[in-house]
Amino acid sequence: MLLKKNRIIKSVWVLGSNSLVAQSICIELAKNGCEKFHLISRDIQKSKRFYQFLKNNYNVQVEEIIFDLNCINESYEKDFYKVDDFDLYLVTAGFLGNNEIARVNFYEAKKIIMSNYFGIVPWINAIATPNRIKKSYRLWIFTSVAADRGRPSNYYYGSAKAGLQNLCEGLLASCYKKPFSVRIIKAGYMATEMTKDKVPDFLCINTKNVAKILLKNNSRRGVEYLPWYWAPVMFIVKLMPNSLISKL
Repeated sequence: MLLKKNRIIKSVWVLGSNSLVAQSICIELAKNGCEKFHLISRDIQKSKRFYQFLKNNYNVQVEEIIFDLNCINESYEKDFYKVDDFDLYLVTAGFLGNNEIARVNFYEAKKIIMSNYFGIVPWINAIATPNRIKKSYRLWIFTSVAADRGRPSNYYYGSAKAGLQNLCEGLLASCYKKPFSVRIIKAGYMATEMTKDKVPDFLCINTKNVAKILLKNNSRRGVEYLPWYWAPVMFIVKLMPNSLISKL
């Protein structure tokens, strides 16, 4: 089995469970012994379909919560930001949005920032409590290579992901000698709805392959590019002069 060399993940909490990469990871986990799934998403119809898929095909326990990251207010704290213990906490929530609209429309800019950063922060706080980081749980967070340098085509999205990435790198450092492991996945293009008709297919990695790569070493912690070749690509991008960046 895929997870034979690792400690089997028996339970998983997922923020952004309607994303294709989250569902690919959940399916791979279910195939390899995961028994409990706690799904959080904003689309009830999509959530119901995946809920039934997991229960019908893998005979696992599934819980679901409908939650919109754009609708945060103080009253939510009591009711929503409570997280039980899980072997794995998976954060894949995100929203690309339209950069050109965001430049002239505050609500589009706000939605991008809320969905990719501000709306996620309370959940990270609820997960990484002082007591929980003393235990051998895992937190996997998807950011983006867009966080490495601002580009004209997606700097609202990239700036929000950069904020999330910086926060998580700080959390990673604070858990350096703790049993709790933080894994930051700086993802490149994946074959999802977000990249459909926007990025050539040959540049996108299949989310099933993403799941297999991550689960091959499910105890890994730290920052990693996925696929691996984005590390040298982004190293070059960060060295490029602004005159070239302006064309990206």
